[in-house]
Amino acid sequence: MFQYGLNIQVRSNPLNIIYGEDCYGPQIEIRKLDDIRKSLLDPLCSGPENVYAIAMDVGKPQHTAILKERMLLFGVVTYAAGRLGNEPVRSQGHIHKVSQHSGWSPPEVYEIWKGSAIIYMQEYAKDQPGRCFAVYAKEGDVVIVPPNWAHATISADAAVPLVFGAWCDREYGFLYDEVKAHKGLAWYVLLNEHNKLNWVQNKQYHYSKLIEKEPGDYTSLFNIKKGISIYSQFEEDNERFQFVSKPVLKKDIWNAYIP
Repeated sequence: MFQYGLNIQVRSNPLNIIYGEDCYGPQIEIRKLDDIRKSLLDPLCSGPENVYAIAMDVGKPQHTAILKERMLLFGVVTYAAGRLGNEPVRSQGHIHKVSQHSGWSPPEVYEIWKGSAIIYMQEYAKDQPGRCFAVYAKEGDVVIVPPNWAHATISADAAVPLVFGAWCDREYGFLYDEVKAHKGLAWYVLLNEHNKLNWVQNKQYHYSKLIEKEPGDYTSLFNIKKGISIYSQFEEDNERFQFVSKPVLKKDIWNAYIP
């Protein structure tokens, strides 16, 4: 089992996040099926009533002050098993709002804890979506979504509930309007009767090729180590994820970024 770097238990039935000793976190927020219908291919589909649970601002008490000083926040998300009609369980597509303290729409650093995921991202939520990537991530993998890209996190296995952690900007916020206006993101992923994945273009957008790939190697560009939890890496070096709340630190990377 992948070591989270935090003393927490994550439950999928019912959805819950339990904090152990030397760990704090908020009461979970539940995203219900009715909350995300407008971003699904079939808004009238059936599926689990409680689709996923979110806990934003999880950490260890000794890090509270430094996390606030660095404007960083750690989140934990757990998904229900199953499917949403013909789609996998997934989050709503969104863009991160611009943070007042940085003037940037912040990036996000995902780490898969359980199950397998597709981190889908596209450059724009306009009619022309720009480059579109589907990044397939397994337990222990890290994926970075760059500033201002529309994105969603999708469970790649209907039988195993997805769990992941993420570094976010403390002044986080989600913008949904442009994605909902296009009835979702530029590509939908569907499940057939054997739970195999198949991508379908959203005709509300101009065509843009979908690039399917594994996560990139973030060792040289971001100094992120493989096989060690991203929370533990923060403990080791408090500056390592500063680019999340100060994206300007990696401004030379974002324009030609490939996840």
